[in-house]
Amino acid sequence: MSMRREIPFFNYSALFAENEGELSEIMLDVCRRGAYILQEDLADFETRLAEYMGVKHVFGVANGTDAIWLGLNAVGVGAGDEVILPSHTYIATAAAVHYVGATPVLADIGPDHMLDPASVESLITSRTKALLPVQLNGRTCDMDALQAIADKHGLIIVEDSAQGLGSRYKGRMAGTFGKFGTSSFYPAKLLGCFGDGGAVVTNDEFVAERIALLRDHGRDPKTGKVVAWGFNSRLDNLQAAVLNVKLKTFDKDVARRREIAARYQEMLGDLPDLVLPPAPDADPNYYDSYQNYELEADRRDSLQAFLQENGVRTIIQWAGTPVHQFDELGFKEVCVPATDRFFTRCLMLPMNTTLADGDVVYIGERIREFYKK
Repeated sequence: MSMRREIPFFNYSALFAENEGELSEIMLDVCRRGAYILQEDLADFETRLAEYMGVKHVFGVANGTDAIWLGLNAVGVGAGDEVILPSHTYIATAAAVHYVGATPVLADIGPDHMLDPASVESLITSRTKALLPVQLNGRTCDMDALQAIADKHGLIIVEDSAQGLGSRYKGRMAGTFGKFGTSSFYPAKLLGCFGDGGAVVTNDEFVAERIALLRDHGRDPKTGKVVAWGFNSRLDNLQAAVLNVKLKTFDKDVARRREIAARYQEMLGDLPDLVLPPAPDADPNYYDSYQNYELEADRRDSLQAFLQENGVRTIIQWAGTPVHQFDELGFKEVCVPATDRFFTRCLMLPMNTTLADGDVVYIGERIREFYKK
């Protein structure tokens, strides 16, 4: 039996310690230059991320929630419209729909825990304007099926890819399928900064022009003149500089997450008490980047308590509450049985690049010990 370890769910301080020298120097350089808002570091990051994702335009914004809200504004979603999204998402996705004046309509998940196309189609009405798939846990939805539904009913697709950067469906990266996609750079994300941050990505010229205005008070980027009503939502230059450093190792970081996922699969895949995420390369249509490692577990609460007693911290995503269960928000008669069942069983194991191989083995051994008992 391995010696007891203390394994946090996410080691925030290690984000800095891993590359303290280069990160310190880049932050000092930004401060010495007094380059804080809409400066060259942000422009460089937007260019590099656009090249990485294979899109024409990237706009750094204040956070991932703003990214969805700005994008919905840019594509004209508003009062009287309905937007279909999964209930298995963070409240920010639905809140962005609400705050452009539209109605969030909550759909169920499929066996892969992603937005279920059949549930989506059953919810379409004459008011439906957009489908909003959430590219969750570093996996991309079945975008062929969702695009077919959108085409059939004359709808647009917009993407919440806050957890999806680096994942692909049939070779195409999450965030690049719709009129716009979004990213979040919250510290625990696949590509995380040291505060809040986000981005809107698009290949649509009209959407790009609108986002450029909306994020910066309605000012024309070329003239500086206010030409429309806008907001203040800009990724600050210091965070962009940090992200520039981290983007250099992003592919390596994703590869490490996939190694950890493969080890979890190797150690836990034979346990009938668990339903694991798809293993790396289990399906050639999907390339998962493993933002999180979310499984289903029999006796979930007891397992979580046992792991905590043994030094392993886990979490239940969204504090165990899918969007439709927030009674104060007024959702009524939402029928998502797969989501309801999932949230009695879901648990997230540690999944990040600060985990050592020994940590992963220790976690696997403790889970096997629990179910052996």
